[in-house]
Amino acid sequence: MAEGIRRREALAGIGVAAASAGCIGRVRNIVGRDRSSQLVLEILVLPTDSDPVGIRIARSLSEHLNAVGIGTRIETVATTEIRRETLINHDFDLYVGQYKEAEPFDPDALYGLLHSRFTAEAGWQNPFGLTEVAVDDLLEEQRTVPNEDRGESVAELQRRVCDLQPFTVVAFPDALSAVRTETFTGWDTERPVSLGGLLSLEQADSEESDDPPTLQLATTDERITTNWNPIAAEHRRHGTFTSLLYDRLAETHGDEVVPWLARDWERVDEETFRVTLRDSTWHDGTPITASDVAFTYAFLRDTSMGGTETAVPAPQFRGRSATVVDSTVVDDVTVDLSIENVNRAVAERALQIPVLPEHVWSELTDPATVAGFEFDEGTTEALVSNNEDPVGSGPMRFVDSTAEASVSFERNPDHFLVRGDEPHATAVETEAETSDGDGGSDSIEDSGGSSPNPTEGIPDVYHGKPVFDRLEIEVVGSDVAAVQLVGDGFADGTASKLGPDAVPRIGREADATLISGPSAAFYHVGYNTRQAPLSNFQFRQILASLVDKATLVDDAFTGYARPAASVLNASPEWVPDDLTWTDGHDPVHPFYRGDGEDGGLDTERVRQALRDAGYWFNERGELVTRS
Repeated sequence: MAEGIRRREALAGIGVAAASAGCIGRVRNIVGRDRSSQLVLEILVLPTDSDPVGIRIARSLSEHLNAVGIGTRIETVATTEIRRETLINHDFDLYVGQYKEAEPFDPDALYGLLHSRFTAEAGWQNPFGLTEVAVDDLLEEQRTVPNEDRGESVAELQRRVCDLQPFTVVAFPDALSAVRTETFTGWDTERPVSLGGLLSLEQADSEESDDPPTLQLATTDERITTNWNPIAAEHRRHGTFTSLLYDRLAETHGDEVVPWLARDWERVDEETFRVTLRDSTWHDGTPITASDVAFTYAFLRDTSMGGTETAVPAPQFRGRSATVVDSTVVDDVTVDLSIENVNRAVAERALQIPVLPEHVWSELTDPATVAGFEFDEGTTEALVSNNEDPVGSGPMRFVDSTAEASVSFERNPDHFLVRGDEPHATAVETEAETSDGDGGSDSIEDSGGSSPNPTEGIPDVYHGKPVFDRLEIEVVGSDVAAVQLVGDGFADGTASKLGPDAVPRIGREADATLISGPSAAFYHVGYNTRQAPLSNFQFRQILASLVDKATLVDDAFTGYARPAASVLNASPEWVPDDLTWTDGHDPVHPFYRGDGEDGGLDTERVRQALRDAGYWFNERGELVTRS
């Protein structure tokens, strides 16, 4: 019988000396003077307090790697640091984490995530360093074919990515939140703390009054109390609260893309979208114009605005902003966006970026400096600024904060959603009301017209929103503490997604309700394909088969997740049958499970697969360099 590891032992990390925190350093012995040195891989992951699920995945993988002769070091680092190392510095072997999108995303999100044109850039632009012509071709193809023909291209793209394994999808967790309904009702059962979820809230009947109440949320993530930069890759993930501060031209509502800051748009020709803006102002009272929109797209392509020899693109929204190759101001409220030859779905996705005020961000184009030290030309002030006292145009505006403790926002009374709840008189009615009695009038002359509806094209559920006058977010030390605040009535809901360990606590709180829905923020193991042996797709395939997804879902996620092979599993309409997880079976790289009753790892099968791929082991059973 093949040698095996107990499933429970793997998850518990029993005997895993590698699972230690601190500054361990990078250990690579693939090529060196000592040809008998063991290959050692470092796994970056958040600490247990921040992500108990992530550390369990890392320990399980580490246990399996150790069992087959590959050494590991687990390094636990804070959220900002792990993103800086993986997304900006690209200084890692493996990492365990979640993808940034919480809501189901269009397949074109894979364009920025995997296209080789972005491999040297920061952010979620190809952090794995994948360079594969076949993937590039399929990424381009799915952008240009008509919407009705995208399915085949997207299916083939997924197959190719699953084969190459630049990252291994582990599972799609449920988004777990605790809420109470005494003050607010209408919590979105799938995404309660999202832009749409918060704007969909209604005031409870018992609480209705002339003074809107305060929405109070609890979170374990302190970054929103210190940084409000919507384009900072290491600080932003889902971007719920920056979306409340900064409007986008368009937003998603269910399966639709709806106008937001843009009143509407039309395709003038194959490569031009004409966008018309609503009557809106920035939080400092400055009118929003087409020039701000044109500036935003140019700025995201190059935050130095031509001030450096090479462009310094913003790491956030890169795949979307790159679709717009130029922008031209037509008049104060109209801008033409020159868009690559892409289908409508991709073009509309390019409209979903935060619009930035030119008079604020145009002052942040110089190379970044700290205490007089100037960084290289790859960093600008815009990318490192905390954006204190943010000036946006969204339905909420910043009030104040206490670092790592709390932050407060207030309702923007000038926002088009708020103004959309007001009556809009026609010009005829206005003329009648203001007539001087002698046929004269101080009204507008076109008696057949009407004043524009501020919320034209926006779903009714958002009109007059938000219903809360103030939003206060308190930082707490753990998921359990966040649930406690909700249960005791000091918070209306949890802002950060809860781990499965918090579910029993919610059940013990009489006034707290568990809300659970699917999330697109899948857990995955990311590989740095820039360096051997992770540059070898066969090696990555074997590592993928060391991830016991079924057991992890049962134990690490306590059932609140779905194992998957495809990155698009949150949008099953895009996933072909041959990539669908069925009957507990991974359709691409199944776990090397032994025949024993405990279902542990079949280590000899793994070693043989490594030998077949050209790797060899020393007399101690350690995987070493090729001879």
